[in-house]
Amino acid sequence: MPRVAALYRYPVKSFTPEACEVLTVLDEGRIAGDRVLGIRFANSGVPDDAWSKKHEFVALVNTPGLARLKLRFNHAALRLRISLEGAILADEALDNNGRKQIASAIENYVLQLDENPLSSHPDRLPLRVVGDGITSRFQDNEAGQITLHSRESLGAVASAAGDADLSELRFRSNIAIEGLGAWEEQSWVGRKIRIGRVIFDVVTPKSRCLATHANPHSGERDLQILKTLINVFKQGKPTFAIGMVTSGAGGQIHIGDKVCLLD
Repeated sequence: MPRVAALYRYPVKSFTPEACEVLTVLDEGRIAGDRVLGIRFANSGVPDDAWSKKHEFVALVNTPGLARLKLRFNHAALRLRISLEGAILADEALDNNGRKQIASAIENYVLQLDENPLSSHPDRLPLRVVGDGITSRFQDNEAGQITLHSRESLGAVASAAGDADLSELRFRSNIAIEGLGAWEEQSWVGRKIRIGRVIFDVVTPKSRCLATHANPHSGERDLQILKTLINVFKQGKPTFAIGMVTSGAGGQIHIGDKVCLLD
């Protein structure tokens, strides 16, 4: 019987994950506290409280060096701390001044990187911290979608990529499970599963982007994950993990919960 091996949420889109013992699944089909903030370009033309595509943000897809930053978000106090190799770059509340200080710290860091989306696009400045810090909103898919992969599939990609220590953090899933055959979760698309007491509709295989090329520790693009998925596993489009929405009410899921295929 497959079980939940790890749980993650990502308070700020494309930044440091939080490893959790428990996640709360909202009735709307998102994870509480997940992607509640983002760092958006000035010229996006999108209201601060609205969803937009990842390419409107400073994100791993365009700035792999973000992986070197460590962010800690206090969900209760609505306070964000950013550090780099132990040095604190910002530690601010989400008021107007705090948001400006956070955006400035990230902007200054990003502009020093060899690969960044700002140096040749001054119209993207100044950066903006968007989101209220509470509402889960800035997932890659507008509908949200909770993401899940198996560690057996991860192992298959690790072997194909020649990296036995391939980190699942490259794929930024909410749920990692163990106890399946490699790629078995892909066969669940169009079906229902139950994790603990929460029932999900599995709606899509998860398409991948250049964010997966970035080492989640060094911030270097060190592996061609997209080519590996297409060439080794004969995928038409590079996919890893599955996207799910709730089928009915949400609830809590825990590490160790059983994962059951319902139909």
